Amino acid sequence: MSIGRSVQSGVYRNGALGVPMPVPRAPAALEAKARKRMSARAYDYVAGSAGTERTAHANTAAFARRAILPRMLRDVGERDLSVELFGRRLPLPLYLSPVGVLELAHRGADVAAGRAAAFAGIPMAFSSQASRPMEEIAAAMGEGPRWFQLYWSSDDDVVLSFLERAEASGCEALLVTLDTHVLGWRPRDLDHAFLPFAHGMGIAQYTSDPAFMRLAAARPPSAGAKPKPTLTAIRTLLAMTRRHPGGFWANLRSPLPRAAVETFLDVFSRSTLTWADLAFLREHTRLPIVLKGLCDAEDAARALDAGVDGIVVSNHGGRQIDGAVAALDALPGVAERVAGRVPVLFDSGVRTGSDVLKALALGAVAVGLGRPYVYGLAVDGEAGVRAVIDHVAAELDLSLALAGLRDLSEVDAGLLSSYSASS
Repeated sequence: MSIGRSVQSGVYRNGALGVPMPVPRAPAALEAKARKRMSARAYDYVAGSAGTERTAHANTAAFARRAILPRMLRDVGERDLSVELFGRRLPLPLYLSPVGVLELAHRGADVAAGRAAAFAGIPMAFSSQASRPMEEIAAAMGEGPRWFQLYWSSDDDVVLSFLERAEASGCEALLVTLDTHVLGWRPRDLDHAFLPFAHGMGIAQYTSDPAFMRLAAARPPSAGAKPKPTLTAIRTLLAMTRRHPGGFWANLRSPLPRAAVETFLDVFSRSTLTWADLAFLREHTRLPIVLKGLCDAEDAARALDAGVDGIVVSNHGGRQIDGAVAALDALPGVAERVAGRVPVLFDSGVRTGSDVLKALALGAVAVGLGRPYVYGLAVDGEAGVRAVIDHVAAELDLSLALAGLRDLSEVDAGLLSSYSASS
């Protein structure tokens, strides 16, 4: 039985038996339920975007402007959703996009999400801003595919250490995020005066890193109150204890925890990068290099000239520039310029399986899930992420069949009508 029929039948059978289904299928209902499980500032950090949030709205509106044109009387009894990517055959054209500070949604954080991705056989991209160290997430995933998202630090030693650890953790690709070298203007977070990293959240990759901790240990003491002793702060202290002698209580009394936070805020990104700097990565890693955040065809051409191994068309879910081009609108031009020379991946605005199908039709090889899986995590932890993956995959499978197609190789721009789905 196909994944679409299997998931659909399971839901209806469980309903007949009175088995509760905690994770809503409709995107709006899923988000609403997640919002009830999260604090106001945690929800706004995940759901919020830049400025008036026009870019985030444009991302979803771009999907509504495209309509699938179904074709009938075709044998679609057997369907294949698998895709080849970075040397591995994946069962679905999906991956979990890198999302930072998952502890805001659930205490299981990246480990819970990683287990869910591994169960589905799809990659999870470990965020540089993760709540758990990459080694811990990798161990939880077993043989599951995983990638690493690099925020290019202003300290080369930290960059090199991250690359070494990513390779040792079994990561199969390096996603270099280019569009967040400074944070966008995000009114929801500003109104809460809340940046998770300033509270010691989402910096586990750093506090578990020897190169970073050498920087933090060498930082001169500064005035100011220490962060409140949250569960995240305790985990941070434990990570520091593994790297620094003296024990947990010695670290608790020392200024090092605050020094780690301040050091992170100083070095997490670099705004002076140019195309020439990509040679540094090529020299120091054997992983495929994938540039994340490209929306311009000319940038895609330069990426090809630089010898990259993949591109992610993305506007960071609308979180960086208010009024930026919708990612889906940028996808066809980038895919046309790349012309199959490297894989083109996509994220930003994806909510459903039919959204995934439209992105594939416009040139993506695989599609990243972001906010939807975070909402699933908030609702039901690992099981919630599994459910979101299943729901998106099931709708993708059923939409493929109903459109008259059996295989992802048959999906192209001819699938989409010139008429708007919203007209």
